[in-house]
Amino acid sequence: MDSWNPAQYQKFKAERTRPFYDLLGFVEPKANLRILDLGCGTGELTLVLHHTLKASETQGIDNSAKMLGESAAFVAPGVVFQHMAIETLTEAPQVDLIFSNAALQWVASHFALFGKLRRRLKSGGQIAVQMPANHDHLSHTLASEIAQESPFREALNGYHRLSPVLLPEEYATLLHSLGFQFQRVELRVYGQVMENRDGVVEWVKGTLLTDYERRLAPEMYTKFLDVYRKRIHSRLENETPYFYPFKRVLLWGKLP
Repeated sequence: MDSWNPAQYQKFKAERTRPFYDLLGFVEPKANLRILDLGCGTGELTLVLHHTLKASETQGIDNSAKMLGESAAFVAPGVVFQHMAIETLTEAPQVDLIFSNAALQWVASHFALFGKLRRRLKSGGQIAVQMPANHDHLSHTLASEIAQESPFREALNGYHRLSPVLLPEEYATLLHSLGFQFQRVELRVYGQVMENRDGVVEWVKGTLLTDYERRLAPEMYTKFLDVYRKRIHSRLENETPYFYPFKRVLLWGKLP
């Protein structure tokens, strides 16, 4: 089931876009770049990436047909989109830049994944990746907690989401081991001001909770969401506005 909802995701468009521009600032411009954008979503930011770097060719891939359904508006000369899972990427042809904004947190085994991506880069190639790292916040741990309780544990066959995102220093070490002579790895906290704590629920409905939505029958997911909302209300301060700190890892590497 494709549980991604472009309208839900875009409720916080400004907040979700800000890390993209921060990551874009890490990239070294170069003439005639060939770019691979992993997890391109609707394609809107892929087009920005293409134009900002004056690339010759940019391919955006995403495994959500619903998100890619919005991409027709962002097709341009040199920009193409493809329905594809990141895990199924082949290792050729090589590109100059692999870019990924808030997508690789959905892919397991990052040591193997980054090795595979390294092989897709030309000499002098760059990788730029941004991933949420807020998996230790109550907004995320609460979902895992509920998933391990009846009746959800049975409905999910014991599944609960574990983030594959590594520590920043582990990514720095990994990039070094893969031959990225130049690198930049940062952990940033993005302060997001919500109208109230219900904004946190709306935020995770567009991302984290989609992982449970696609695994549960509609009526069971509705129950899951009801329990989640009640517990958020019982555990988060009832503040207006509500400040939601959100950690992200931003990394960049360049081959010699």
